[in-house]
Amino acid sequence: MTAPAHGPTPEDIQKEKDSRRFRKARRKVREEAGEIKELNITAMMDMMTIILVFLLKSYSASAINVNMGANLTIPTSSTQLNPQENITVTVASDEVSVNDKVVIRKGEMRGGIIPAAFKEGGKADAFYIGSVYDGLKREVDKQKYIAQYNRNAPFTGRVNVVVDRSVPYRTLMEILYTAGQAELGEYKFMVLKKE
Repeated sequence: MTAPAHGPTPEDIQKEKDSRRFRKARRKVREEAGEIKELNITAMMDMMTIILVFLLKSYSASAINVNMGANLTIPTSSTQLNPQENITVTVASDEVSVNDKVVIRKGEMRGGIIPAAFKEGGKADAFYIGSVYDGLKREVDKQKYIAQYNRNAPFTGRVNVVVDRSVPYRTLMEILYTAGQAELGEYKFMVLKKE
């Protein structure tokens, strides 16, 4: 047994007619007011071209960002090489971060010198920095995992090093030694290009 088919009720038909009349009246008012009657595609294309040029001009060839501040001023250079996408270690005068994740917080480090408490065995003359190694190793493991499934993103063993001008050479050597322990044997120093 099937249910009887119901058509539109007289109320539905009247609502539809009223709606059509309302839309028609509104359209007529807009036309009389001098609004645009049709879409001007030429003006639209001009606008899109200007936006495209602006976006291309502001597009950076590299996604590497370095936020400089009072505690991070990197040196300038006449290099013409563009930076590469790698794991980045940033050494400011008061903190160290790996890919923007802080591994030695502000206040724990002064004058660019890493305290003995962060080094192997708590010795001031040690080169291995445990918290920096842990941060680097997490990123290395992540890159290796991605490389297993994506041949276009192989693990390269490279690290970008961003260092404040005032950081002592000893601290830089400790960072590079620790990076080597985390399987990052190639390093590139990040500098500001002279224009």
